[in-house]
Amino acid sequence: MNALVPLPVLLPLCATGVSLAFGVRLARFQRFISVAVLTAVLALSVTLMIAADRQGPLSVHLGDFAPPLGITLVADRLSGLMLTVSSAVTLSVLVYSLGQGMADRDKETPVAVFHPAYLILVAGVSLTFVAGDLVNLYVGFEIMLVASFVLLTLGGTGPRIRAGSTYVIISLFSSMLFLTAIAMTYAATGTANFAQLAQRLPDLPLGVQTLVQAMLLTVFAIKAAVFPLAAWLPDSYPTAPAPVTAVFAGLLTKVGIYCMLRTETLLFPGNRLGDLLMAVALASMIVGILGAVAQTDLKRLFSFTLISHIGYMVFGIGLATREAYGGAIFYVAHHITVQTSLFLVAGLIERRGGTNELTRLGGMARSAPLLALLFFVPAMNFAGIPPFSGFIGKLGLMRAGVSDGGVWAWILVAGATVTSLLTLYVMAKIWNLAFWRAEPPGQAAYGTVLETADDSDDDEGPGPDRIPGTGDEGVGPAPAGRTVAATLQGQAVTTTVRPPRAMTAATAGAVVLGLAFTVLAGPLTAFTDRSAAELISRRPYVEEVLGP
Repeated sequence: MNALVPLPVLLPLCATGVSLAFGVRLARFQRFISVAVLTAVLALSVTLMIAADRQGPLSVHLGDFAPPLGITLVADRLSGLMLTVSSAVTLSVLVYSLGQGMADRDKETPVAVFHPAYLILVAGVSLTFVAGDLVNLYVGFEIMLVASFVLLTLGGTGPRIRAGSTYVIISLFSSMLFLTAIAMTYAATGTANFAQLAQRLPDLPLGVQTLVQAMLLTVFAIKAAVFPLAAWLPDSYPTAPAPVTAVFAGLLTKVGIYCMLRTETLLFPGNRLGDLLMAVALASMIVGILGAVAQTDLKRLFSFTLISHIGYMVFGIGLATREAYGGAIFYVAHHITVQTSLFLVAGLIERRGGTNELTRLGGMARSAPLLALLFFVPAMNFAGIPPFSGFIGKLGLMRAGVSDGGVWAWILVAGATVTSLLTLYVMAKIWNLAFWRAEPPGQAAYGTVLETADDSDDDEGPGPDRIPGTGDEGVGPAPAGRTVAATLQGQAVTTTVRPPRAMTAATAGAVVLGLAFTVLAGPLTAFTDRSAAELISRRPYVEEVLGP
């Protein structure tokens, strides 16, 4: 069973080479490879999660070189769960993107870049979850960075290039800080292996331990978009294509949270910086949700709610109790699926209404009832309405805060309650503006812009109200399901009245996955509690890697 641990990393990397080899010449085969590989990764992830739960952590030393010389990959309950949820989400987003036709848009590129970049991204994410040392964790981050820049800038429009540049600059800064922290750690301990660091770090002077811990936390806080290190996110994510934004917002920030969970429990037990973590958790909750309240652009609004709800996870890490860690792990898994679902729905809303601007939307509850349902369910889940999994996760964290009884814990409980209520207000605002109210005058979105020949840098321009044909406003609606070539404000566009079924099916699948956390809340809560106990114990992980 240990031999399966590297496969979630190796399969996407190998498939990337095959995908590049075929390129656009066999586009259907390229799509088949991507779907088949991600399906296999999902099956492997479920197998590893079940095996880690039954047998304890699994490890493999690549090349049979023992630490600290060899590369060690480890799968325990936490990494197994993260692999499973991330694989399910990336598969859903891939199906969504195939429906959208993203992979075939750039006809002038010698290879279809979307599939290789997406597979590399999946490999990087998988590597971070199973990395058994700081160096390979860094490598996983860099793999994600390379793929992320390609995906963020698909299409090469001005806003995407600017947003991608900001993302890369911030990521490179965090990478430099990460390398510095790794160098300091290795110089002080002679190893970068997690299991060996768990034994050697306590022997270092307290000041050195605290410095290394603070540097690593800063790196992971940037990756996770924890306030005040989250200013880059609302400007970077909304400009990307809908499926890219969905997988970034739902998954990549949780990689940072996973790293915080791993290092705070395995390398730095004792919760020395717990008060600082709870302070930034509170700031993330409040600042993020107030930013969301002020937004009328749907994607920017969701980006601010992402920052806000990262605070719940940092809250659990800051409390550093078994109950708090269990609640944080549950909430991470819940949030990945629900946040991804909301961004996928945002993509469908943009296609239906022609814009992300809420003030120019309306009437979709009547004109698109299925889309309204696909929004309503994850929105209520996200807001924490009983009996959804969002309520269960938040309740677990608040109970952990009450059990702790400290001043910061009670402040965070109050902050989490206010944030949850404001989240409900924000979801109600979206529902009222985009779905419940009547259509704004002149909206009549018979067809919506899918692609323009030359995307404008100005995002404030009016959305498409009608299919103009040759620019004539009097042209009637296109038949349902028909794709029409037209012109709009001097630009060539492609419009359609109905999104591809694959997009709707993938979004529905992500919503159902979020509901599965509600249906399976009992077993999942027990699993996350066992994961938390394993993290706090540390012994199973260390003994699996180094031996008893």
